[in-house]
Amino acid sequence: MANEFESEKAAASAWFRTLRDRIVAAFEAVEDEGAGAAPGRFELTETRRTAPDGSSAGGGLMSVLRGGRVFEKVGVNVSTVWGQLGGRAVAAMAARGVPGMDSDPRFWASGISLVAHMQNPHVPAVHMNTRMFWTPGASWFGGGADLNPCIEYPEDTAHFHEQLRIACAAHSPEYYPRFKAWADEYFFVPHRGRARGVGGIFYDDLASGDWSADFAFTRAVGEAFLPAYLPLVQRRRGLEWGEAERETQLIHRGLYAEYNLVYDRGTKFGLETGHDANAVLMSLPPLAKWV
Repeated sequence: MANEFESEKAAASAWFRTLRDRIVAAFEAVEDEGAGAAPGRFELTETRRTAPDGSSAGGGLMSVLRGGRVFEKVGVNVSTVWGQLGGRAVAAMAARGVPGMDSDPRFWASGISLVAHMQNPHVPAVHMNTRMFWTPGASWFGGGADLNPCIEYPEDTAHFHEQLRIACAAHSPEYYPRFKAWADEYFFVPHRGRARGVGGIFYDDLASGDWSADFAFTRAVGEAFLPAYLPLVQRRRGLEWGEAERETQLIHRGLYAEYNLVYDRGTKFGLETGHDANAVLMSLPPLAKWV
């Protein structure tokens, strides 16, 4: 850790931005294929953090498309931030076994976060993120992707999981079963007694001792996203739907919002460390319903 991982940090940050550019272009191409109103386009907003002394503490790029032909709301955000963790974050890191947090609470984090809420209720919502985290005593990767249909099609679920399994298997035969089980546990909504979707993979604290291998796996997760998701969009986007399907969608979005506001670690970390609230809460659906 003596060199503070400057070259590794730069490589990870650049990759997350590259992945963001690739996904944004692919989603706008999906919008172009539709008919009717003008295709949706991402609105870009730079986000900035400021340290207590007024110096820069990093920032990022918030990219949000609203009211498109296919996407009702989708955000693809990237950020690279740094500073000192507050007391609650230090305690949480120490509880997870991160060494040295009490004596040196500096951190650096970079990542991409994506959430898509769709116009057609037959097209599943989706979430993906990958990230790198550094402290003076440790560094690690985390991330994953999970599918959130309000109307499930088993063949869609199978395709999504198979693409993630292939990505995992290229790096370790243990990764997919381990990270699938982790996702099943992590994306569970205790107060509703159910999962928020049909799962995917989730991993955190990935630090095998081979940084390059861990980074390669994290890139593979990001690269698997479009092949896992876009075929489902193309398959379902033209299906007819009405008020009953919309009602089902809005109620399911309520479940999604509950999870993200109550349990999601990324939401809590972003708000506690002073990141732009609009960027942190980008994951929330434009409309939802509770009954």
